[in-house]
Amino acid sequence: MTIPSRLEAEGPLTVLVSTRAVITLADDSLQLSAATITISPKTGKIVAVTPSVLPKASFPPLTTYIDYGSKLLIPGLVDAHVHLNEPGRTEWEGFNTGTRAAASGGVTTVIDMPLNAIPPTTTLAGFKEKLAASRGQCWVDVGFYGGVIPGNADELLPLVEAGVRGFKGFLIESGVEEFPAISSQDVALAMKTLSGSPTTLMFHAEMIPPIADSVGDAVQASGPPLAPHGDLQSYRTFLESRPPSFETHAIDAILSLAHLAPALHLHIVHLSATAAIPLLKAARRAGVDITAETCFHYLGLAAEGVEDGDCRYKCCPPIREQLNQDGLWAELVAPDSCIRTVVSDHSPCTPELKLLPPHLDTARAPPMHHTDSGIDMTADDERDAGEKPHTGDFFAAWGGIASVGLGLPVLYTAARERGAALDIVDIVRLCCAATARQVGLAHRKGGLRAGLDADVCVFDDAETWVLRQSAMLWRNRCSPWEGKQFAGRVRETWLRGRKVFELGGANGGFVGGAPVGEAIVEKRLA
Repeated sequence: MTIPSRLEAEGPLTVLVSTRAVITLADDSLQLSAATITISPKTGKIVAVTPSVLPKASFPPLTTYIDYGSKLLIPGLVDAHVHLNEPGRTEWEGFNTGTRAAASGGVTTVIDMPLNAIPPTTTLAGFKEKLAASRGQCWVDVGFYGGVIPGNADELLPLVEAGVRGFKGFLIESGVEEFPAISSQDVALAMKTLSGSPTTLMFHAEMIPPIADSVGDAVQASGPPLAPHGDLQSYRTFLESRPPSFETHAIDAILSLAHLAPALHLHIVHLSATAAIPLLKAARRAGVDITAETCFHYLGLAAEGVEDGDCRYKCCPPIREQLNQDGLWAELVAPDSCIRTVVSDHSPCTPELKLLPPHLDTARAPPMHHTDSGIDMTADDERDAGEKPHTGDFFAAWGGIASVGLGLPVLYTAARERGAALDIVDIVRLCCAATARQVGLAHRKGGLRAGLDADVCVFDDAETWVLRQSAMLWRNRCSPWEGKQFAGRVRETWLRGRKVFELGGANGGFVGGAPVGEAIVEKRLA
């Protein structure tokens, strides 16, 4: 068999072959099969996918032909929830380091959250600053979300026109003063403003339950009903301070307003509490267009494994108990699942903000106090006025998990440990195809099919390895995944027909030597 003559017009081709690949069929379904993937380096597109291994003799002499044997070829992952933090907090993370880490893990597209950069992406001017900061720094393609904060409703439609992929708002304090929480009136206004636009309105769905119905929106500034009373270095104290009711109450509030924009896609970011699943499924059955995502850390880490004082595990919502994690896994494979995507929520900070005990932090800096919980950070009589927080204080440490580029081995390993609760096709569905669709990029990203960007991840599912601090490529090498053993490792990453990462290759694996990622600013159409 030889290639069709029409492909000769593409110029010299690149052909990737393997006995195992997850390809996208014409009806958008996924299939594990042998594959020959023909790429045009000139356009950066896949020009043909054949569900068999074609020999090199099928192609013109100038073709670059790479046979990966039985290694898995899958689409580049689309991580639809990443905090890159630049400009303004680039010491936490930046475009260069964050996207390098993404590329090393087979992620070819990340979508940047509107905080914790300064300025945040809540105005058109702020978006332009963000784009300027990204130029020439990105190793993978980067899309952007806008933010919903009190008073910025007039900025939302201009941001849609400028190409943001969706919008995020917090129903509890975010922890950074430039991105305050929104009230029900703000949510309603955002829904009405965005109604009819091809976008997604997303929520950090935690809310402190009101003490009484009459509290209303004043709950955002009211005294917390669940202030911590135990040891602030105990993970159990922190976990109990953010119970599942925070999530269910917030989702109830969102659903109560969904009728204002029935055609608008609503989305819950980083769902952790299984108690919220029945609410979401009932709403979907009633016709509400609402979905949820969960995160690699909720699927691979459990509260029972968190040592007191190890604030690397702190995130909001929190990593919950094993029984809760079991429920998330069950929902992932349910035929009517409301959890459609799995993302990293890569939310790093400088190590000193994690307030790690000395045995976990060899380069300690003076502790700093951050309020990212939306609740009282001090227990009764626990701390004198003006006293600095102790190391290991879960309430004073910054909350966020560093993991961009690590999601594929995390999910693959956890699935194997559960007896293949998910197979590689399921993982591609959750982390490639569905995430691309969530952000309106399914016409370009998330699949191996003719016409799509030639974004390819080469995954060796036979390799086992342990994550060491030296292998972390995000800016600050602090993560609860350190020391964990994984099954499966990314060997290569291709972005739009160009190899951008090869494990063990020159320049730390970044074989091209320079970033070739682009900012995705095309207006969303679906």
